[in-house]
Amino acid sequence: MVQYYWNPTYQNQHITPPPVTIPNGGRPPSPGMSVGPLPGPPAREQSYIENILRLNIGQPGVFNFSFEHALESGVNTKRIVGTVVAAGRDHVILNETATGHEFLFPMIYFDYAEFTGKINYFPQT
Repeated sequence: MVQYYWNPTYQNQHITPPPVTIPNGGRPPSPGMSVGPLPGPPAREQSYIENILRLNIGQPGVFNFSFEHALESGVNTKRIVGTVVAAGRDHVILNETATGHEFLFPMIYFDYAEFTGKINYFPQT
């Protein structure tokens, strides 16, 4: 008989967790005592598309999307003339200027954006 699935055999592995250190011997911190790491300079924002779209919230533009499946017969692209309302890690919310409709698009379908004015971008230092 042919076996169609793989059933791994796991050996009994013991993982020892790292020791836990309680600051100040478990007592409450005294005034002025630092318990955690000191705050450092803010992390530099990375230039991912969703971060650039967030910098341009409210700016008018044209946003182009393409899909592997057809929206209508023979049409697999969508063009929105409007503004960015919000942008997340995997999505963008757009407001279409002409109709006032809001659209939620997954970023996997995003092709490119054309902004009417100057694009806000991160300082290049």
